[in-house]
Order: sequence, then C-alpha cells, then structure tokens
Amino acid sequence: MTTDLDPAATATAAVTAAATATAAADTAAPASFAVHIPDAELEPEPLDPAQIVSGTPEVTGKVLWESPDGKQLRGIWQITPGVVTDTEANELFVVVSGRATVAVEGGDVLELGPGVAAVLREGDRTTWTVHETLRKAYHISL
Repeated sequence: MTTDLDPAATATAAVTAAATATAAADTAAPASFAVHIPDAELEPEPLDPAQIVSGTPEVTGKVLWESPDGKQLRGIWQITPGVVTDTEANELFVVVSGRATVAVEGGDVLELGPGVAAVLREGDRTTWTVHETLRKAYHISL
C-alpha cells in the first residue's frame, strides 16, 4: 500500500508540533537560578497610604519566580523605616538585612533581624515597626 503525503498537511503537522513543544516549554518550571540578594535591584511597590501608621516607609521588591497558575511567588522585598499595617498571605521568609518588630494581632510579637526565618499565616493582621531598612527573601502561597 502506498501513501501519498500532502505537502500542506505535512507543513501543518510540523507547525502544530512546534506550537505544542513551545507551549509545553512555556509551562515548564524555569531553569534553576541564583541571586545575590543584597545586591539585587528592586522596583518600587507603592504602599497604600492607609497602611502607613507613622514615618515615610518605602517598599521595593522583585518577583524572581511565579508559578504558572500565579499562586506561588518567590522574590525579594524591602521596606525602609516606619510603621505600617498589613494583612498577610501564607508566607515563609528569611531576613537578609535590617531589623523590624512585627506584632501579629491576637498573637506573638516577632523580632526580625539578619538570618531570622519567619512564617506568617494567611489572614494575619500585622503591624510592622521597621527599625532599620529590612530586606527579605520570600516564598508566598496564595
């Protein structure tokens, strides 16, 4: 039995295969990477003025990785001295530099400094008193 190949069908099949491979590559996890956190360039992340209790704190950050569904984030975040309130996501972070005290409403007071790992629960209402510009590396689950 002989099969004649239709050139147009062959070309369409090749384009479809290439598109499928590209889509698979787009949803695959990004390559492994390393970042020197103290030197990473961060971008402004304006605070809602209603969150500022005192001072003139400024927030900067950079998302280094986001899951395809947008529910997992890894990055770097920094805040300058002042007092702010927040409602937290489910977060694990490690402080790289700076100092802050975080009061969790109805819970503990966390003393943060270089090398401290902390976990905040989704929905925790917090007050951050930042004593020295604080920089952290984080993983958030939304």
